[in-house]
Amino acid sequence: MLTITQALYDQIVAHARADHPDEACGVVAGPAGSGRPERFVPMLNAARSPTFYEFDSTDLFKLYRDMDDRDEDPVVIYHSHTATEAYPSRTDIGLAGEPGAHYVLVSTADTDDAGPFQFRSYRIVDGEVTEEDVRVVEAY
Repeated sequence: MLTITQALYDQIVAHARADHPDEACGVVAGPAGSGRPERFVPMLNAARSPTFYEFDSTDLFKLYRDMDDRDEDPVVIYHSHTATEAYPSRTDIGLAGEPGAHYVLVSTADTDDAGPFQFRSYRIVDGEVTEEDVRVVEAY
């Protein structure tokens, strides 16, 4: 299960909405080994595409150095889908290289009449996708 604060949830959703119609992407880092998302790091979608996201390699390198310096892990890796449901595509699954991370997808398309977006979380390990519950809390 992904447990995330309301503030982080709101920041991820706001980033997805702000970058629409392009896909948004980013990371929420947390203390190494804790599994607790704490630090919101919105990233630039270098692909600037409504159907694909790509972290800028220079920005990603800087992020990982910064996380190393802070003794953090990428707890959440998120991106948005602008025209489809919040479920990992084959490309998303192929690019999922952090087996300990929660992969959050936010759909900014109203694909299920559940409102203007979906917020879903997955574990992706060795190409296998497992959806997990999301618990939103006020604070840890």
